[in-house]
Amino acid sequence: MKTLIELKSLSKVFSTEEVDTHALSDINLEIKTGEYVSISGPSGCGKSTLLSILGLLDVATDGEYVLNEKNVSGLDAKQRAAIRNIEIGFVFQSFNLISDLTVEENVELPLTYRKDISKEERRKQVQGALEKVDMSHRAKHYPSQLSGGQQQRVAIARAIVGNPSIILADEPTGNLDSKNADQVMALLDKLHEDGVTICMVTHDPRGAKRAKRVIEIFDSKIVSDSSVQEVRVDSQESLAEEAVA
Repeated sequence: MKTLIELKSLSKVFSTEEVDTHALSDINLEIKTGEYVSISGPSGCGKSTLLSILGLLDVATDGEYVLNEKNVSGLDAKQRAAIRNIEIGFVFQSFNLISDLTVEENVELPLTYRKDISKEERRKQVQGALEKVDMSHRAKHYPSQLSGGQQQRVAIARAIVGNPSIILADEPTGNLDSKNADQVMALLDKLHEDGVTICMVTHDPRGAKRAKRVIEIFDSKIVSDSSVQEVRVDSQESLAEEAVA
């Protein structure tokens, strides 16, 4: 598989007059096309900061970030925005839908900044994205007319509409009840099966294990990086040891 993302000795420091806070320290990470990766860890460990840097919403203090064979470490805000709009789709905990736009207008929004896509092609891509998340029948509705689970489905459609290289999901089930959370996770599973690359931040261990690769961050550093199969084997061995004890 092709390497889509490569981070080399990445660090992020937030500085104030009183103290420097090391949000990320010496992060080395590769994500390949087609992977489904979860990033987990306690609050304040640095996982959301890492996702912001991956999504070109923030920049690292030190280190190198290569996205789709392009070094994006030293780009300014305008350059990052242009690449972000093509390469990255976002799914946020709070949905981030615009209340006075319809479902189809919300989904179309990222495409309106792209001059390489005609209005007719935008319409086709919006329809296709809504069909993938089973929300075509709500195209003319507004976010306030939808349940939380439906709003998140629309947010996922907006994330995938431009066929980005990767979907970044930040606590995608954090504002949902268990039933809707399971439905959203099942949708992400299906998108991954269809070839979508996904990187998800979550504090929910059950959600993390829906991914095929689990990365754990603690105190600004990656402390574990393993496949779900390896995680399950470790869990079974631990249970066996406890039973013997």
